[in-house]
Amino acid sequence: MSLKFIVENGVGKINFNRPDVLNSFNKEMALAFQKTLKDCRDNPEVRAIHITGEGRAFCAGQDLAEAIATDGPGLENIVRDHYNPIIMLLREIEKPVVCAVNGVAAGAGANIALACDIIFAGASSSFIQAFSKIGLIPDSGGTYFLPRLVGFQKATALMMLGDKVKAADALAMGMIYKVCDDAVLLQESVECAEKLAKMPTKGLGYTKRALNLSMNNNLEEQLKVEGELQTTSGKTYDYNEGVNAFLQKRPPVFKGE
Repeated sequence: MSLKFIVENGVGKINFNRPDVLNSFNKEMALAFQKTLKDCRDNPEVRAIHITGEGRAFCAGQDLAEAIATDGPGLENIVRDHYNPIIMLLREIEKPVVCAVNGVAAGAGANIALACDIIFAGASSSFIQAFSKIGLIPDSGGTYFLPRLVGFQKATALMMLGDKVKAADALAMGMIYKVCDDAVLLQESVECAEKLAKMPTKGLGYTKRALNLSMNNNLEEQLKVEGELQTTSGKTYDYNEGVNAFLQKRPPVFKGE
């Protein structure tokens, strides 16, 4: 089984499960991940998603044995059919996606992490744009997200040189949200996902939609988006619950509706 998946406390917990090859992706794992993300998207009981890796790595990217196999899917199909749908799902699912990077996140593994909403990393973890070391270019949204997170110059250098970025440095350059001691990484990241799952997740989903659109909108376009989504948010159950709870001086009970 290339993935482990359970739903607990409103969180869809996805664990990459090929630890013997540092959770590198093959076709089976990529398609299983796509299906699991769709299941999380469509299941109303899942109000947030948590992603991590089994063993000593988050994900070492593509399984190169499959990539060079004569009967393998080939690079074109790997990018188009395996990774691109994953990245689109991570961004289009209007639920919070928390990523816990344990150990190395390299190549496509690093860029899958960067496509998530909130990234935690263990103190000993690292991020590597490893593509240049084998003559390839960054895929899985790397050339889109990394420059927006750390700046054009820094992203160019990291992609061309293939430097290993330690967790503390990734935090300092704005690549990730938080660094945790390895021993508490899973606990802290899951607690964050569970906290998000109890929040007004319909509004959080609209926030994610607005952030996605902000990547390419000008100010006037983005102000229009904010106005439209604020109006839509104001029609949700959770908005009414939040206001009533505030006025009644009680804790709100959100439903994600």
